[in-house]
Amino acid sequence: MKILLNGREGKVGTVLEPALERAGHELVDGLEGADAMVDFTAPEAALGNVQAAIAASVPSVVGTSGWDTDAVRDAPVAVFYAPNFAVGAVLMMRFAEEAARHLPSAEIVELHHETKVDSPSGTAKATAERLPGDPPVHSVRLPGLVAHQEVLLGAHGQLLTISHDALSREAYVPGVLLALERLPSLPAGLTVGLDKLLA
Repeated sequence: MKILLNGREGKVGTVLEPALERAGHELVDGLEGADAMVDFTAPEAALGNVQAAIAASVPSVVGTSGWDTDAVRDAPVAVFYAPNFAVGAVLMMRFAEEAARHLPSAEIVELHHETKVDSPSGTAKATAERLPGDPPVHSVRLPGLVAHQEVLLGAHGQLLTISHDALSREAYVPGVLLALERLPSLPAGLTVGLDKLLA
């Protein structure tokens, strides 16, 4: 597949570029002739990049969080967005949702590198949407971190903690490759969440 990778000089892009090539994909420099666009940029750039891909009839895989996904909900081509491409993080959200059926009091703590722009993270927001009530989210931005999230579920006499750590950005590669594999079969418009592809 010919892929335009936006953000190839960024933290995820520098890991993703060689991984895409090892998987047999060809990186191209523009939308013309591209089979797909992958975007790991910044919130202020992502929407414009996706809209440009839509105008060129190129489907997208987007890992940038904090942008207006509603603006492309009815796109005439597939736009796949995941707040987190780590399979373990998706399972963490799924397990937390199941646990909250029995332990409904929950809080979320998410820690990311100091340059992450959006706070709370897209993963934390997506997790909160799957839990009952309006669970508080605590965000930490410090150097030395990649991505960590834990969901704490409390009840009288007990605490359940479900957590996930991305120790390097290589954690996101399998999810991106899976999204690219499934992209041709996705319907037009916005599809949100790696869990849709793991079902």
